[in-house]
Amino acid sequence: MPQRHSKNNNDLAFFTYDEKRKLGYGTQKERLGKDSIKPFDACCLCLKPFINPMSCQKGHVFCKECILECLLAQKKDIQRKLAAHAAQKKQEKEEEEERLMLEKARELDAFDQQNHGALPQYNDKNHSRDKNGFHGANSVKATSFEEEALRTMKAFWLPSATPEAPVKVDAPSTSTVCPEGKEKLKLKSLFPIYFTEDESEKKKSDLDKTYICPSCKVTLTNTLSLVALSSCGHVFCKKCADRFMAVDKVCLVCDKPCKERNLITLAKGGTGFAGHGDHLEATDFKHLGSGSGLGLVRPAAKT
Repeated sequence: MPQRHSKNNNDLAFFTYDEKRKLGYGTQKERLGKDSIKPFDACCLCLKPFINPMSCQKGHVFCKECILECLLAQKKDIQRKLAAHAAQKKQEKEEEEERLMLEKARELDAFDQQNHGALPQYNDKNHSRDKNGFHGANSVKATSFEEEALRTMKAFWLPSATPEAPVKVDAPSTSTVCPEGKEKLKLKSLFPIYFTEDESEKKKSDLDKTYICPSCKVTLTNTLSLVALSSCGHVFCKKCADRFMAVDKVCLVCDKPCKERNLITLAKGGTGFAGHGDHLEATDFKHLGSGSGLGLVRPAAKT
């Protein structure tokens, strides 16, 4: 009979290390594969091979049509929020003017009654008038108090007396933002980029295009860091950009002068559903529920 050890011991009041591992206890790590990373030649918005690509100053690449539609939608949303904010300000101003007018009318009424009226004055919080306009007995005051209580009652179980929280519309920002990097983005800061196609290989369709560096003729992939020149839009690998353009201050394709600030490093991968960067590892933490033996999973964190 095999010796008793932790892997087949199941009569303990607690979980052993091997049982926790089988349940997925702790932090699970997994290397993200190619399918979890956005290709370098895909748009950050539609996630399809880009058409007429354009890049922002942070290196995020979009289709021209996608980014123009995105900026136009943002401008329309900003106009809608500005209109709602202006309407709210106008309403608050009208309510404040109405409140001041009521206070002034109440003060004038109290002053007139104090100087010309024969009836004693009472505080509105403790005494009120009945429907006939008389100050009166406790029964009249109780009835008026009940009416006031019913009018101001905050009863969440009655649809007619459900309290309503005022919705405040904050002043929106008037600047459009990059949908990928969330920094301020203007249309004039975008510039078109041009990839060099590999004409030596025959492709069946336009989706199978391969691009190369125009300097060293290396095939561009996600493993390479790419640099685009904002002055002319040509794309090179980072090694060639650092070795030639950063030193000669001129583009190797069109001989157009460029400066160091014109070297824009293109972002590698990265969308809301894909990993990006150099540390492409997904982590998932799972801890055991108290007394249930079931694991409670926390959402995965991608770095």
